Amino acid sequence: MARPSVCFVCLGNICRSPTAEGVFRHLLADAGLEEAVVVASAGTSAFHVGERPDERSRTVAEWRGITVDGAARQFVAGDFTRFDWVVAMDRSNAANLQRLAPDAAAEARIHLLRSFAPDAGDALDVPAPYYGGSDGFQTVLAICERGCAGLLRAMRERHDL
Repeated sequence: MARPSVCFVCLGNICRSPTAEGVFRHLLADAGLEEAVVVASAGTSAFHVGERPDERSRTVAEWRGITVDGAARQFVAGDFTRFDWVVAMDRSNAANLQRLAPDAAAEARIHLLRSFAPDAGDALDVPAPYYGGSDGFQTVLAICERGCAGLLRAMRERHDL
């Protein structure tokens, strides 16, 4: 049986989505499930393809013992066949993904990260921290921790992990 897979998606794949990817990998490792799930991240734009995650994202995560690494890449329509869960950081990127989805089955794979966080309420967008200071990156990390914990619960139920 194929391992379940998740791709976190933001605009440029240098701040929010690699942070979510790092947080999710950390949670999987803590649960002894690091080999049970395929995890990746991507951006809906090609602005930063090939670049490492933003240094501020990496630094804030390192303070919490979380590794944020990799190289930015753009999400493409073929990714809908590679990933069971396509988790957007905000409604704008979710809309971009919906336009890219080749069919209803692909669209059904799209979720908002904060929809998995019980405390999110109507605040379903993970704010982009790029133009702010380190406080924004700390906020994004905390949001990703709550959303990823909820996503892991959902994946454990759906995939019997």
